Amino acid sequence: MRIDRAAAAAVGVLALAGGLLAAGPAQAATGAPKSDGAKAVCKRLPKTQERVDKALNRLNGDATVVGSVARLQQRVDNAHKAGHAEIEKYLNDRLTFRRGLLPTLQTRKADLGPVADWCAKNAPAAGK
Repeated sequence: MRIDRAAAAAVGVLALAGGLLAAGPAQAATGAPKSDGAKAVCKRLPKTQERVDKALNRLNGDATVVGSVARLQQRVDNAHKAGHAEIEKYLNDRLTFRRGLLPTLQTRKADLGPVADWCAKNAPAAGK
């Protein structure tokens, strides 16, 4: 009995594809997190707090602070006075987004307080 090479190749490809499909879900299940990542959160907490504070200070700064809401508002006002409608619209959209960042960052800062307390009380998670 003679085996056709094309048929043998087709059977081999189907076997390989079936093996890969069967292994797919098993590999996906092993990639699931095994913990809540508390150790990593506590480790990064000081830098996270610093980053949030820095962003809030910048956004809440006066018109001389690059990146502040007040500075961008001044630029929108200047574009309006100059009659640059397209620039004003672009800057106003950026201003709207930047103002939306403030409550998000303030909430994040408030949430980090209890996290810091938890990390301090749970020394094994806060260490190393």
